[in-house]
Amino acid sequence: MQRVPMTAKGAKALREELEKLKKEDRPRISAAIAEAREHGDLKENAEYHAAREQQGFCEGRIGDIEGKLSNAQIIDIQDIENTGKVIFGVTVTIIDVDTDETKVYQIVGDDEANIKEGKLSVNSPIARGLIGREEGDVVQIDTPGGTREYEVDQVEHI
Repeated sequence: MQRVPMTAKGAKALREELEKLKKEDRPRISAAIAEAREHGDLKENAEYHAAREQQGFCEGRIGDIEGKLSNAQIIDIQDIENTGKVIFGVTVTIIDVDTDETKVYQIVGDDEANIKEGKLSVNSPIARGLIGREEGDVVQIDTPGGTREYEVDQVEHI
């Protein structure tokens, strides 16, 4: 099985979700199933079927998270010396050469990516174009909106 990069913060968030699913959601759903069983005929019992559906979703999510964590290569960027080079986990400030627009992204694993939070998947076109570059480098990146030119302004290990 191939290891998948994940930031330490991303792994912590998954562990917290897993803990909640196992210690809070799973017992609550089991209690709802037990209560619904007491109402008699299961064929026409909407509460029972809804609780069973919730149980399936919960168990599926638990399995999904456990699989992701078992395949994760957790990288804590704060343990790595900042050389000014763009690598997995860094927070990078880039400037669009044409528009002077500044953007700040953290390069994270696929499961952590959320563009609204400034978390860019390591496999996205922009991140792939930035990896290995250094502060001051100008790079051309093919994006879905066309080729863009960015200057790497700052690389932070935060």
